[in-house]
Amino acid sequence: MSITGPRRIVCLTEETTETLYLLGEQDRVVGVSGFTCRPKDARQKPKVSAFTSAKIDKIVELRPDLVLGFSNLQAKIAEELIRAGINVLVFNQRSVEEILEMILMLARIVGAERVGLELVGRLRRGLDRVAESAARFPRRPRVFFEEWPDPLISGIRWVDELLEIAGGEPVFPQLREQHSAGGRIVESAAVLAANPEVVIASWCGRKANPEQIRRREGWSRIPHIYEVKSTYILQPGPASLTEGVRQLHAILARVAGVEPLAETAPEEATTW
Repeated sequence: MSITGPRRIVCLTEETTETLYLLGEQDRVVGVSGFTCRPKDARQKPKVSAFTSAKIDKIVELRPDLVLGFSNLQAKIAEELIRAGINVLVFNQRSVEEILEMILMLARIVGAERVGLELVGRLRRGLDRVAESAARFPRRPRVFFEEWPDPLISGIRWVDELLEIAGGEPVFPQLREQHSAGGRIVESAAVLAANPEVVIASWCGRKANPEQIRRREGWSRIPHIYEVKSTYILQPGPASLTEGVRQLHAILARVAGVEPLAETAPEEATTW
């Protein structure tokens, strides 16, 4: 069977790497982000980028026929690669639906549309099961999702949407449309005034510390403070729609005093 589409792909972020592996197209991946965690086998690929920086010379040496990036934050990397004569595609998915569309587009690019449609179908069914389990909650806990501690940054759009699917009520829903993290900065006093019952922290590239959060002035009165690793929820791809939403749901079920449906349980070990 002939191979269609690009044969040598560099992925500057985690979500496209995981998607290509789930599509069965992992042999096309020749370079990955240094933050790559999923799947474990992908960690063996050459690491060529962080998030806002990349080893351009190393990428060129890999002779990719396509480099995949994410968002305006990688615009400078994309420009340098384009100047080097390399094909670059930068996705900009910010919502659950846009994540699913990204998966389908990537599947088409590598000639795996049928597998992509099956994958998206599985992901939708998984989200539906989480929503079904959340519908059994007697109440929806109010949640502040903390994407960064200093300055305080509220969750991006797909995170807010997954919180709602998982059974929570985000306290700053009006901020989700802000693409830039700077547009989602909030003051500590505003968080306390919003009266969240739960804080879920996920600091990009860093381990969040619930005890450090609890020591902030006035924050000790927030009953529940948890961490979800950024690789599960701040990746706009399959991880967020599977393990990420499952961990959110498990936390919120505990707060609401409900036993979640067994098939929605997280697959990875948690520390809370």
